[in-house]
Amino acid sequence: MDSMHLRKMVGSGKKTWRRAGALLLAGCLLSGSAVGLTGCAGKNEKTEPQGKQAEAKATQKKGKADPGKKEETEIQVFIAASLNTVMTELAENYEKEHPEVKITYNADSSGTLLTQIEEGYECDIFFSAAQKQMDQLEADGLIVDGTRKNVVNNQVVLLTRKDSGTEVTGLEDLDKAESIALARGSVPVGKYTREALVSLGILPETEDVSKIRTEEVSKALGGVEISEQDNVSKVLIAVTEGSCEVGTTYYSDTHGYEDQVKVLQTVSYDLTGNVIYPICQVENKEADDAQKEAAAEFLEYVVSDEAKAIFESYYFDTQVE
Repeated sequence: MDSMHLRKMVGSGKKTWRRAGALLLAGCLLSGSAVGLTGCAGKNEKTEPQGKQAEAKATQKKGKADPGKKEETEIQVFIAASLNTVMTELAENYEKEHPEVKITYNADSSGTLLTQIEEGYECDIFFSAAQKQMDQLEADGLIVDGTRKNVVNNQVVLLTRKDSGTEVTGLEDLDKAESIALARGSVPVGKYTREALVSLGILPETEDVSKIRTEEVSKALGGVEISEQDNVSKVLIAVTEGSCEVGTTYYSDTHGYEDQVKVLQTVSYDLTGNVIYPICQVENKEADDAQKEAAAEFLEYVVSDEAKAIFESYYFDTQVE
């Protein structure tokens, strides 16, 4: 049961209690008895000042709560798949200092996440691997004003297994590969790879490189076999498991896989453009005030100096405008 339904049930319960109390009081008054409220409760019940009665009821209902303690809440954070490991550490650190906040991640390609938000999935924060999806979310009017920020820069790399023995040295001779793991065009790393291939003259120029189909990339590379993947994490799996000879991921994705993969090429920003990751708070109509406040505070933590040091340890570049 989600938090919104629970609050509705609790609210309904309060209203029922009040109605029952009103009927009970009316019954006492109509009986002509002089016992008043304590008489209705029973002759042997110890009476207390009205203020203490209210305090006791509140304590019974809510428990002895610290007046300064924040309300417990959960926030939904949609993150690009390439952010999964670093954001897991950030959430663990944050929840230690803010035990009242539970952070739930939905990690996938930025294009898939955008579609889910537009379809009405509950989301409090969106952390994209590209500006295109954030631009669309802003055009949809779904960004909380003033919350969009650029957080990190990344870089596309061409990978292979350390024991693959590939003849490929970079994108320029990618046609030497027997098989390639490539994210589809709507996935940011797939778009950036296509952008680089256009810049190298391997693919023809086009208005929107994300619309270049995988079949067209294969044809341009002489018919090499290409395994299309839904997100960057699946590209990495295809390479590390050996089902594909090479693949393009982000430099940050090599963190923790240094013993398994070899970086054949770190693709220049001149070929791909900057790989900026923007973040924003999403207009979530289902969120209450506590949830909105928690989302805003977690977003500020993600762009803090403390978080920057963690991003850098995962090979992200935090020098962004």
